[in-house]
Amino acid sequence: MSGIGDQCRDRLLGWRAQLDLTPREQGLLSGALRLLDLQLQRLDSHRLRIAVFGRVGVGKSSLVNALVGQDVMATDVAHGCTRHQQAVPWPRPVPGLQSVDLVDTPGIDEVDAPARARLAARVALHADLVLLVLDGDITRVELDALETLQAMGKPVLTVLNRSDCWPSEQLPDLLRSIHGRLPSGLPAPLAVAAAPRRAEQRPDGRIRSRQQPADVAPLEICLDTLLEQHGHSLLLLNTLRQAAKIQQQLETGRLQRRRREAQGLIGRYAALKATGVAANPLMLLDLAGGMACDAALVRHLCELYDLPLGGPAARRLLRQLSGQNALLGGAQLGLQVALGSLRQLLLLAAPFSAGLTLAPAAPVAVAQAALAVHTTRRTGRLTARWLLEERGRGRRQQPGPATLLRRLARSDHGILQLMQDWPQPQSRPPLPSLLP
Repeated sequence: MSGIGDQCRDRLLGWRAQLDLTPREQGLLSGALRLLDLQLQRLDSHRLRIAVFGRVGVGKSSLVNALVGQDVMATDVAHGCTRHQQAVPWPRPVPGLQSVDLVDTPGIDEVDAPARARLAARVALHADLVLLVLDGDITRVELDALETLQAMGKPVLTVLNRSDCWPSEQLPDLLRSIHGRLPSGLPAPLAVAAAPRRAEQRPDGRIRSRQQPADVAPLEICLDTLLEQHGHSLLLLNTLRQAAKIQQQLETGRLQRRRREAQGLIGRYAALKATGVAANPLMLLDLAGGMACDAALVRHLCELYDLPLGGPAARRLLRQLSGQNALLGGAQLGLQVALGSLRQLLLLAAPFSAGLTLAPAAPVAVAQAALAVHTTRRTGRLTARWLLEERGRGRRQQPGPATLLRRLARSDHGILQLMQDWPQPQSRPPLPSLLP
């Protein structure tokens, strides 16, 4: 394996060893973690899996038998026999791999569309390479399954089985038609005949068909070349993809949990600040209490996002808050001073107006409270956004499975050619609103 592949494997193993999960996360991800650990074991023992995928009756089991060289899978020329995934070892040695398993799968047209998509996703999850087997021009069902496989970044080779059933002058046109309907960049289908038959006339005059030796040499040559050059990279690719899915689920769940907790935290501080401002008659105490409340909110948000606030980080946050709040903050401070002064004047004038000036003081206090709520929410929102960006910078310093996955794909042009619809690196998702 290449140097970049060794680095990706070592960093992936380190990521898995350091994965710190809460009991709830452990329960939610237990199934995916078991599959990942099995895939890591196969990566360590160099055992690759190839899924043979397609509609009912296209000859998937026959193709496995032809590749293995013996009848290990039941076949039926009229109906599909495979109901569950079955795996057999491919007897051909491949340099760099300990073993290669061929996995026969149920037909994709035996179930409705949603179940078909789930079957394709499950096959893609468990296989390092998929052979999409056809017996004629590609159908809408097969194209839909191919889209599901490619959406998961799965390398796919298309195989036209039963090529012996087509006249030699029509076969090139059929292959061109299939290739033209495949997603851009995928290689042309390989023509094979897993269980060819030839009509023969018996002495009594009756015509019977007799099975002929399988002709799967084009597929065997292609697999030999592909696996020798990229076999271990395919194993690592599938392992990284599984780990990246777990990482995405984990980060999404934690982001949602922190978002809910941050909303509650901001709401509590906003209510506390509004109550203090409305109840306190002294303007200077309002301003001092509001600043202390915002400072405590920032500190608790940092604790929530597991990021210490100190040193350069604190200065960056203060610069960002002051820069984005300069104009609005000045207006808010002016309004707060004006409202506070007005309320004090109304309260001082109460003894001379027989208490009549107390009535206008109440709406002023409500306006101060509303302004306090707005400033607290804005401070909390800006702080949470900054903290999420800081976490993003931390992830870039220590790449996770998704970053390693893209790095491997870029480094191995042979794999990238098989995956022309490889998902592009996702831009950072928009930060959620943290307003309660």
